[in-house]
This record gives sequence, C-alpha cells and structure tokens, in this order.
Amino acid sequence: MRLDKAIIGAGLASRRQIKKLIRSQQITVDGQVVQRPGQIVDSHLQDIRVAGQKLVTAKESYFLLNKLAGVVSACSDSKFQTVLDLLREEDRVPGIFPIGRLDRDTEGLVLLTNNGPLGFRMLHPKHHVDKTYYVEVNDALHPDAPAFFENGVTFLDGTSCKPAQLTVLSSQKGHGRARVTISEGKFHQVKKMFLAYGVKVTYLKRISFGGFELEDTLPAGAYRQLSQEEIKVLKKYFD
Repeated sequence: MRLDKAIIGAGLASRRQIKKLIRSQQITVDGQVVQRPGQIVDSHLQDIRVAGQKLVTAKESYFLLNKLAGVVSACSDSKFQTVLDLLREEDRVPGIFPIGRLDRDTEGLVLLTNNGPLGFRMLHPKHHVDKTYYVEVNDALHPDAPAFFENGVTFLDGTSCKPAQLTVLSSQKGHGRARVTISEGKFHQVKKMFLAYGVKVTYLKRISFGGFELEDTLPAGAYRQLSQEEIKVLKKYFD
C-alpha cells in the first residue's frame, strides 16, 4: 500500500499534514527518512514511524454477506439488529463496516471491510460501481419498461437518475418480476424508480455489487470471507 494511504487510513495524519511531516523529516520507514508520500510500504513487515508514533494497522478483512430483511446496514443501532451483529465475534475486527447501505427491508449482497479508504473509494460517484437487484412489483411491467429505465428516471422532486438496465423476467396483472442494474446509490433509488414507472416494489434483493455475485449456496444471514484472488481484483480497481 502507498505510505500516505496507510497513514491516512490509520488516522495519524491528513494528506496535507503528511507533506509537512515529510519536509520536516518526521516520517521514517525502518529508520530511513521518507522522501516520497507514494512510497510502497507494508506495515506488517516494516517499522513505520510518524512523528515518533508507530503506525499499526489491523489485518485487512473482507466479507461478503447475504443480508436478511429486518437487519440494518450499519455498525450499530439502538433498535434493530445490524449486519455486524451477524458476524462471529472473532470477525468483528476494529474498523469493520458495510460498504454502502441496503434498506432494512431489502435483502442480499453486502460487502464488509475494515479497509476504510478502499470502501470509501468504491462508493465514490466517479467509479460508477454497478449494483444489480432482483425486484418484484405489484403490477405488470409492460414492454415500454426497459426503455423507461434506459432513458433515465426523474423523480417528482427533480432528482435525476442515470440510465439503468431493466430486464423483465415475468409480467402479469397484479405482479411483475425483473432485474435492474444501476450505477448510483441514491436514497431509496430502486423503489422510487419503479414508483415513477407506476408500480410499487414488494420485494427487493441485491444480487450483485462491484463485480461480486451473491451465490445461491450462501443462506440468508450467512457470510464468507473473500478469497485472496477476489481481494486482488478488488484492490486492482479501487486501491
């Protein structure tokens, strides 16, 4: 990891402060004064000091969880069970958090990590990370539905959504099923997009996010660690 990212992630200094500390020769790696903030380091193998303070980073953890309805995508909540409550005690490492949010009544794929900088970059609008949902609605989805979503949806309050890809799976009076892929994360976006079309979402499940797919073999409420290969792919695009 880049030295400046490691320092920021550990909360020891901001980017601006790092530049000042380098100029004043207060950052060292294995006793050598650092000249470049972009130097590649490994805090588990090297002794990194910032103004005399040792940089210590927790082991990076990455999990893919199949969220239950009724569970909130938060680190803590006074009323409801959170996604962190679904983790075993040994996996609740310091700093772990869900990347993005799902509504409490929405099920499906949630990524969790204690790699804060990577998680925040995945959510940054410039990356346009695709999210695909399985959706059930309370009425038919007509042949014009895919074009309606592809043209971008504007809500009554003027909020505009980027084009989305809709695939109708089945449609009949009183019930429709579809898959929809969006690249944003506006508040209640999927539900509001279908409302704009004229139907109400009755069931919502995220089945993919950032290239990760929710496996049928992962029960609701269960989770698994990402493989080393999956972590490499994730870092390739976002680290």
